[in-house]
Amino acid sequence: MKPYLFLVLMAFSSWTMAEEAKEEWNETSLTDETIQKIQQAQFTYKKCVMDAMAKPDYAKLESRNATDVVIRECEPVLADMRKVYTDVQVPAVIADRHLKKLRIQVTRKVLQEFMYAEAAKRAGAQP
Repeated sequence: MKPYLFLVLMAFSSWTMAEEAKEEWNETSLTDETIQKIQQAQFTYKKCVMDAMAKPDYAKLESRNATDVVIRECEPVLADMRKVYTDVQVPAVIADRHLKKLRIQVTRKVLQEFMYAEAAKRAGAQP
């Protein structure tokens, strides 16, 4: 009787795994139009960051503080990008993971640029 129970449990577990696999999101399910919208939203976010970095007031701040202000200023653009994801039924976990990755990459780049500018200013290269 134990081998029979084992087979029933194995069959049940493979069935539940198959059901879970059906519910998984597949990255290839995005249309070219959706991918283009996401890329446009990324461009808009990066443009917002670059425009904010160009403001002379932020150059006067310490690099970490300036980075924080710039990233917070462009946060609404990321919310728009999240809406693009949710409009095409991308799971929130996946959308949030991608947005977090993008935010971290951009934050590192912005901080690096502000640190370079701050170092150049201290070295006397910029007025």
